[in-house]
Amino acid sequence: MVLCYSIESVEWMTGYEKHNEALRSFIAIELPGSIQSALSDIQRDFKKSDVDVRWVRPENIHLTLKFLGTIEESMVRKITDVLEKISVNYGTFTMTVSGVGVFPNVRAPRVVWVGTKESDMLIGLQRDVEEGLESLGFEREKRKYTAHLTLGRVKSSRGKGALMEKAETYRERDFGSFDVRAISLMKSDLGPAGAKYTRVAEFRLSRGGL
Repeated sequence: MVLCYSIESVEWMTGYEKHNEALRSFIAIELPGSIQSALSDIQRDFKKSDVDVRWVRPENIHLTLKFLGTIEESMVRKITDVLEKISVNYGTFTMTVSGVGVFPNVRAPRVVWVGTKESDMLIGLQRDVEEGLESLGFEREKRKYTAHLTLGRVKSSRGKGALMEKAETYRERDFGSFDVRAISLMKSDLGPAGAKYTRVAEFRLSRGGL
């Protein structure tokens, strides 16, 4: 059985079905503490410069496979069924977190990100998630998938030169590797302190008995 719920998730889903609430959700690969710590160190270094960036809390940094937007209760079980079927076709694989860059370009940076080294397994997994959820009516992303971890969002051009100079120093730096053993259905709740992400369900990559 590859579908795993935490106690908190089961309680939330029970209440969710009872009250027929909606949730803002996405499919992601969660990061281990060692990678979160490394990314926190990068953010700390950037903060030494006078850059106007809203940094993502390290515990919230993740690799998005598919953003779903707001979904209704009736879709939750259908989504978990699709993800369970996909996950059994993949085994554990290694992901290397490497390099810092900006979107959309260096002239007008809006997002500061960390990339991952190219992985056929990751590309295939994301493609299957995209195709599987398209069958449920979710619009397929038209842009080519670029695997990245969002470090922060640029609020203004203040300190742009320092931002780009600092990004250049990390452009080819490796920040560690980890074994990807599962994908997660996540929900996002907005509050005064920002977004809080909670795992709703986890789908272990179980091909080969891993």
